[in-house]
Amino acid sequence: MFSITSMPSTTSVLSTYTTFSAAAMLIRTVISEVQTMVGQFIPQKLQDKIIATLAGLFGNLPNSQMTLIIDENNGLSINEVYQASELYLSTRITASIDQLKVSKSPRQNNFSVTINKGEKITDEFEGIQLRWEFCCSETKQANMDYESYCSSTEVVEHKSIQLSFHKQYREKVLETYLPYVVQRSKAIKEENKVVRLHALGNFGGECSIGPWGSVIFEHPSTFDTLAMDPMLKKELIADLDRFVKRKEFYGRVGKAWKRGYLLYGPPGTGKSSLIAAMANYLKFDIYDLELTYLHSNSELRRLLVSTANRSIIVIEDIDCSIELKDRQVRGTNPSDSQLTLSGLLNFIDGLWSSCGDERIIVFTTNYKDKLDPALVRPGRMDMHVHMSYCTPCGFKTLAHNYLKVKTHHLFNEIETFIKEVDTTPAEIAEELMKSEDTDVALEGLIAFLRKKKEMNCNAEANVEETIENNELKEE
Repeated sequence: MFSITSMPSTTSVLSTYTTFSAAAMLIRTVISEVQTMVGQFIPQKLQDKIIATLAGLFGNLPNSQMTLIIDENNGLSINEVYQASELYLSTRITASIDQLKVSKSPRQNNFSVTINKGEKITDEFEGIQLRWEFCCSETKQANMDYESYCSSTEVVEHKSIQLSFHKQYREKVLETYLPYVVQRSKAIKEENKVVRLHALGNFGGECSIGPWGSVIFEHPSTFDTLAMDPMLKKELIADLDRFVKRKEFYGRVGKAWKRGYLLYGPPGTGKSSLIAAMANYLKFDIYDLELTYLHSNSELRRLLVSTANRSIIVIEDIDCSIELKDRQVRGTNPSDSQLTLSGLLNFIDGLWSSCGDERIIVFTTNYKDKLDPALVRPGRMDMHVHMSYCTPCGFKTLAHNYLKVKTHHLFNEIETFIKEVDTTPAEIAEELMKSEDTDVALEGLIAFLRKKKEMNCNAEANVEETIENNELKEE
């Protein structure tokens, strides 16, 4: 039988517990020190085995590691910490990584190298050992087409980065290390800055952020090559320079840091080339937004909020891309289930306009008078840029671009025709491309302009004849 006298005394129990607690404290310290030491001298995989073995022997000990989860998206908007971390870690790839993702577009000079999901990278910052891991999961998401009332399911990819470190460094990681990562990534991005063209969907897999896919934008258009009025060009450049330098001003007056430009004029007058020149001048990415692909205001908000700062959001041919005449849909309340003018206006200068900094919004149209006045008023489209038919100054710019000549004995005759005939820069550029011989190209252009003038005269004569015939019939 069990004897009461054989039970250990209270003093013995307390003594044993104290000894065990002290040993546990010592073991935790040893594990922490081992983690720090092995991180400096032992490969990553062997580190994991050593730490796992020590932790397994003392599984009841509290976990000394902390992990930060950095998701790709922050609600509807892009998580800048994720973007910064991804770029920063691309410079920390070592020989211990087993799997790398390599890509290269036809326009890239170098390979893009990133680690694959599940791979880990170890970093050290002021004596702190940190471990990064790329994670990716897939979930199914139901979508509803409000026009056909049919539902569909798509696989949505969720990306995140996990950052693990010892708990005792929590404040230092949050207050010092992560800000360092963000600042370093900005410097890397600026060093390797290339303008990208974004469109809906991952069209080719080169680069994808949220719903947007992108390619490197290498349009050669600059303000020097644009065939537009020199004074208007100078005014536009000054406006862009003033915009990017006025962050404090916009904050002081309580306005979102954005600027709107309406480009209007006949087809072929260089609206798209001007957008490319603006992007190349500012080094801003372009987001090409096709409204015809959208079905609801909520979808529009989700896409626009997911665009990055320092970017140009372009909606081309807004007068004919979609019907946006009604502010509201079938009632007094705006509908999120359909795309309306109210939904677009709310992003341009409503509450949603403050979700991002240093953004430029550009609308293009061939027919300015067809647009709702509410869409183009100051505060929404701040500067209206008329892209006119070619002028003599514009012709000289094109002649220098295509033929490398600044003067020629045929210039006077060509400039006289240009003053008399409405001709777009695109038409003149097409004629100049037909020959590398300056004389041949310019003579061909004169023939084209003379023929166009004759056609216009004949058309005017036919109109006058029709009017006279109608007047005679009425008499």
